[in-house]
Amino acid sequence: MAAANPWDPATAPNAAGLLLGHLITSELVTEEMLNISKKSTSCFVNFSRLQQITDIQAEIYQKNLEIELLSLEKDAADVVHPSFLAQKCHSLQSMNNHLEAVLKEKRSLRQRLLKPMCQGNLPVEAVYHRYMVHLLELAVTFIERLEDHLETIRNIPHLDADLKKMSTALAKMDILVTETEELAENVLKWREQQKEVSSYIPKILAEKNSLHKHDVIVPPLPLTSKVNVQTINAK
Repeated sequence: MAAANPWDPATAPNAAGLLLGHLITSELVTEEMLNISKKSTSCFVNFSRLQQITDIQAEIYQKNLEIELLSLEKDAADVVHPSFLAQKCHSLQSMNNHLEAVLKEKRSLRQRLLKPMCQGNLPVEAVYHRYMVHLLELAVTFIERLEDHLETIRNIPHLDADLKKMSTALAKMDILVTETEELAENVLKWREQQKEVSSYIPKILAEKNSLHKHDVIVPPLPLTSKVNVQTINAK
């Protein structure tokens, strides 16, 4: 016979039933809470959940390993790819063939290296002679202009300093041009004054001769001033 549930209020009243009824009436415990507490849970449910969690973790670990393998395969695809390996093998084979040919011709190559490089003519077919002439002209022109080009390239870092020097020289040149213009104006003025003075000299000499005829002694006067000449004329 199953034992009565002491927490069930429907059974005979006891201390636990009275306490539970008091809690229900005071709304500290609800019927839903009592119904949940009545459900029986098996202890194997937790074990099954733990097993599921373990399986999921193992699957995640396996997927991570697969991802790492795929990433390594992607990084090393250009090295282990068959086409790349075939290309490398072909290059190594051609290099090996070349080395074998060099070893076979070792004696002739050594003799060619011992010969002097001067006094050697390069055979060119007659069809290409005109092109060689044009090519030589271009080479000579290039060599002639090479030094100028190199000098231009060397002067590129000094362009700023050269521009400053040119600006200073242009400023000095402007000052010299201004001074030269002023000097030219002064020379022209001096020439005009000399012409005026020269025009008064014959008159002064004529007056002097006329005074000598009348035995009048006239002291010599400077003829470089227009004011003095005018004073003599006034006399």
